[in-house]
Amino acid sequence: MSVDTHKETRSFQTEVSQLLHLMINALYSNKEIFLRELISNASDACDKLRFEALSDDALMEGEGELQIQVAYDKEARTVTIRDNGIGMSRDDVIENIGTIARSGTREFLGQLTGDQQKDAHLIGQFGVGFYSAFIVADRVTLTTRRAGMGAEHGVRWSSDGTGEFTVETVERPERGTEVVLHLKEGEDEFLDDWRLRHIITRYSDHIPLPIRMPKRDDEGNATEEWETVNRASALWTRPKGEISDEEYQAFYKHVAHDFEEPLAWTHNRVEGRHEYTSLLYIPKRAPFDLWDRDRRHGIKLYVQRVFIMDDAEQLMPAYLRFVRGVVDSNDLPLNISREILQNNRIIDGIRSGSVKKVLGLLEDMAKNEPEKYQTFWDAFGRVLKEGPAEDYANREQIARLLRFASTHTGEATQNVSLADYVARMKEGQDTIYYITADNHTAALHSPHLEVFRKRGIEVLLLSDRVDEWLVAHLTEFEGKALKSVAKGDLDLGETETEEEKKAQQEAEEQVKELLPRIQEALGERVQEVRFSHRLTDSPACIVLSENEMALYMQQLLKQAGQSLPDTKPVLEVNPGHRLIQRMDQETDTERFGGWARLLLDQAILAEGGQLEDPADFVRRLNTLITSA
Repeated sequence: MSVDTHKETRSFQTEVSQLLHLMINALYSNKEIFLRELISNASDACDKLRFEALSDDALMEGEGELQIQVAYDKEARTVTIRDNGIGMSRDDVIENIGTIARSGTREFLGQLTGDQQKDAHLIGQFGVGFYSAFIVADRVTLTTRRAGMGAEHGVRWSSDGTGEFTVETVERPERGTEVVLHLKEGEDEFLDDWRLRHIITRYSDHIPLPIRMPKRDDEGNATEEWETVNRASALWTRPKGEISDEEYQAFYKHVAHDFEEPLAWTHNRVEGRHEYTSLLYIPKRAPFDLWDRDRRHGIKLYVQRVFIMDDAEQLMPAYLRFVRGVVDSNDLPLNISREILQNNRIIDGIRSGSVKKVLGLLEDMAKNEPEKYQTFWDAFGRVLKEGPAEDYANREQIARLLRFASTHTGEATQNVSLADYVARMKEGQDTIYYITADNHTAALHSPHLEVFRKRGIEVLLLSDRVDEWLVAHLTEFEGKALKSVAKGDLDLGETETEEEKKAQQEAEEQVKELLPRIQEALGERVQEVRFSHRLTDSPACIVLSENEMALYMQQLLKQAGQSLPDTKPVLEVNPGHRLIQRMDQETDTERFGGWARLLLDQAILAEGGQLEDPADFVRRLNTLITSA
């Protein structure tokens, strides 16, 4: 039967062309990884066929054993990787190989610097998979057919990686995929039997499928017989004592498609009411799409060593979405679906146990390897801060893992735990104080900190956007309430001396008629004007109610199109400040009103808020300066 080839030439998506060029240069020093990546893809394809065949045995097409084959041809200068997995249709090929359909790709490419070493790390975060073939090949040909489709639906894809690719329909009796790499000049090391076998055993020994190469005769010629090169057993099923760190690290790179070694891992076999094995990893670096909460690519689910699905989001909460690994259950049915996973007591038990293992791993790291934990926190701390709101049952344990910047060091590095803070609390202090701001500098220089600095009271400096969400749900730690220094009434309790209280009362008495005058001048712009116990150097500050969002966050939400209820701030003034005392002596009503509005606008700006009419603020400021 003749086949209409439908041959067409297409251009790569712009992002693919950019990625190919950068990857070939950045990863050339570690070029052997191409074989690991292509074998990993082949393994995934076999896993997917095995799963789909559970409900449609015809997809196996009478061929039961799944395998991967690797061969080379010295004369043709080719390396071939072949699998009999799920295969691809023509649309699959165009979608999966011609484009990168991932949100954030452009932003990711914008981060690349041209520094090969730095870019190699970033590209590793992105994951390049199939495209790694072009590190060693100047032309790649892929031939494939999806399981269950007729032989006439085979597809051939070919490209030299410079900008275009061809796709044509071909006759292909076998299901699965074959990738042929036409090697560049100077890449003859990969036309060597020992070299390829060494790469396979180093990077892919853990693949739970046989990876086979042709047997060689005494003269080194390939025979018709194939032999298995790898161990071909699921690594997570082996006893921990038999697995080396190198094997754990190699498996991580396979399961996470990462180029770097993991930061830590935990391997557990659980027996009892539910039986399952988990092998969970903490990466060293954040993936480029970490903040895409809808993209889950962490945990692979197996049932009795049969792959069931990627991205099993029911196995790990969103705040631990950076965790990679596998879970293999003995109790779940092989035909389980995503819908069944959502309301399944076995899955709930596995999830709960896995979360505790990850949090326990992080606790051990924080206690015994603080430098390594700091590496983790710098990469994933902002995600972990989502935890107290999402996981009430583990809120205390998560709280112990949190790290913040603070006035104790003044540095932007987040390395102060809540336990550290409590251990340094002043005598008579029963509250953990914090401030939220748009950035570290704004937090560090906030006028709300003035009285705390004077009395040597530490304040946590929260400048991540997730922090407002965090403190709304984490209201106490070890019986100590968390309180914003910029919200509600301030009561420093026993930390305030009698002399300080007396000095404050005297200053307020001197300008006691000032508050109603400022209130009248500002009218509806403020909820209340009152004397401040927070300020020592600044004339005024904005204070919000306990449940109100910081001004900078209100501004961000408004810019994003969110509608917020109208609220009015409280204006606190410092009775001991020269500007406030000068205002008290002002008799000109119009000029006094100008000073009052200026005072409020300054306080709003200091809190990261935005003025409705900045030009009017500048004009009034200039007028008052000139008249003064």
